[in-house]
Amino acid sequence: MSYIGRFAPSPSGPLHFGSLVAALGSYFQAKANNGKWLVRIEDLDPPREMPGASSLILNTLDAYQLHWDGEVVYQSQRHGLYQEQIDAWLASGQAYYCQCTRKQIKASGGFYTGTCRDLGLNNSSHCAIRLKMTHPVYHFDDRKHGQLTIPKALADEDFIIKRRDGLYAYNLAVVLDDIDQGITEVVRGADLIEPTGRQISLYNMLGQTPVSYLHLPLALDSNGHKLSKQNHAPAIDNSNPKPALLDAMRFLGFAMSTDIEQSDISEIIAWGVKTWQIKQLSDSIEITPRFSNSSL
Repeated sequence: MSYIGRFAPSPSGPLHFGSLVAALGSYFQAKANNGKWLVRIEDLDPPREMPGASSLILNTLDAYQLHWDGEVVYQSQRHGLYQEQIDAWLASGQAYYCQCTRKQIKASGGFYTGTCRDLGLNNSSHCAIRLKMTHPVYHFDDRKHGQLTIPKALADEDFIIKRRDGLYAYNLAVVLDDIDQGITEVVRGADLIEPTGRQISLYNMLGQTPVSYLHLPLALDSNGHKLSKQNHAPAIDNSNPKPALLDAMRFLGFAMSTDIEQSDISEIIAWGVKTWQIKQLSDSIEITPRFSNSSL
């Protein structure tokens, strides 16, 4: 099977160092396997999106010489695909409406316990839609870290596939899109290890073979928090990309000579593709990077 990988950012802001690491890791893994590298904009949550962020993200990838294959896919244009599957599950009884609030679930221990499974609620109640968990996944194999365990309470939970505000849930959309686009391996940050179990369970429920997974080390700030848009991680520089690129490649375990560091961006990326190996990644799931560029 031909390798197809992807990078799937959400347009809640510009790319930061952590998202650059994810983009580079997925790009190098795809191209080192002579595969395709797709870009998908995961614009599922309009209230959290920043105007113009999608275009800014694509411009940043161009600035860093990370050129994608094919057309960019936008989740906001794929609602029909998601709703069709939800309707099929509702009709078969695999999915059901749920009126429980986050506050109620938190009060009952933090995990949903199936309260609405057999109530026969309908959409007039302004409910979320949950999927009956019939194929729980308690562990999976990661290409770098070996077998990783999913907490039982999380694995057993009937999780939301459509929110009560009408927005489609990430886990559903990402799996349906990965299947539709023929993705063979998902390379992403270690912050998404826990949702992986739910995503594999969806593959199983859909009668599809799950993709393989490679979770990259998660970049932390000096306080031990994930570098993220929510934590106000600064945007990487499109006008002077080399410092952030070299820092991100060092973070991914590349040992670069002075000659490579002095090359232009396209040459550095091409060298990265030729020398990339999964074993160069740190065994740690979380790392606080040391930046050579004080602007990061």
